[in-house]
Amino acid sequence: MIIDCHTHAWDYWPYEPNVPNPESHGRVEKLLWEMDQNGVDKAVMVCARIDHNPNNNDYGAECAEKYPDRIVQFADVDCSWTDTYHTPGAALRLAAAADKYQLKGYTHYLKDDFEWFESDEGLKFFTKTAELGLIASLAFGAPWHEHVRKLARRFPDTIFLGHHMAGTRASEKPPYPNFQEVLKSAEVPNIYLKMSGFGYVSQVEWDYPYSDTFWMVRKLYEHYGPERLCWASDYPPVLGYMTYKQSIEVFRTHCDFIPQKDREMILGENMQRLLGL
Repeated sequence: MIIDCHTHAWDYWPYEPNVPNPESHGRVEKLLWEMDQNGVDKAVMVCARIDHNPNNNDYGAECAEKYPDRIVQFADVDCSWTDTYHTPGAALRLAAAADKYQLKGYTHYLKDDFEWFESDEGLKFFTKTAELGLIASLAFGAPWHEHVRKLARRFPDTIFLGHHMAGTRASEKPPYPNFQEVLKSAEVPNIYLKMSGFGYVSQVEWDYPYSDTFWMVRKLYEHYGPERLCWASDYPPVLGYMTYKQSIEVFRTHCDFIPQKDREMILGENMQRLLGL
């Protein structure tokens, strides 16, 4: 089974420059078509209530209900672009979203207010995450790793899943202090990473297959092991630098330094286990 653990869908295209067909360009049916063409069985829809899409959680729920065998919703809960970001009542809002959308996980994009994890509100939020058995899909870069490690140790039964290799950047200069933070987080067994965003990691985002990233991917594999990496496309933003097929093949074909059995785990078996499918 192949599971794409980070996709998006919107009923109105949110990005600039706009596209000729904004009402259909980001809809879930286009994602499903790409999945069908490339043998992808399921996708996690990471909701993002960004421009033109304040109701993206409701749209995600509609997609998951319409295509229950294909789509798993991770709702946007208090992400950095929302008015409720890190305001009082976060745990209550999380509980309400989990109940309304019957969530297995949620996404939470962060700014740079690192102290929030240790605040009363932050601890209540992640205590509720643990109580509900939810996956915390977090968008965080290198400066957050120290704080995520501390949080993950406090809640050892909660899976913390970092987006797009969690701050790995091929443009960093030796001795790679930020990348060392990403590798250090592998010491905490409930921190996982999404193997996605090769174009973000690369120094040249159009240079498929982004071979300048491969030494970093190898290091992530060596530190995290095959059990804590999960492949993702980041569709449709990924189309800015490669096709959906290439988003699979950049890992499945070009990362051949990872044994095939382990690539199969990363391509879907790990996410299947985390989602309890």
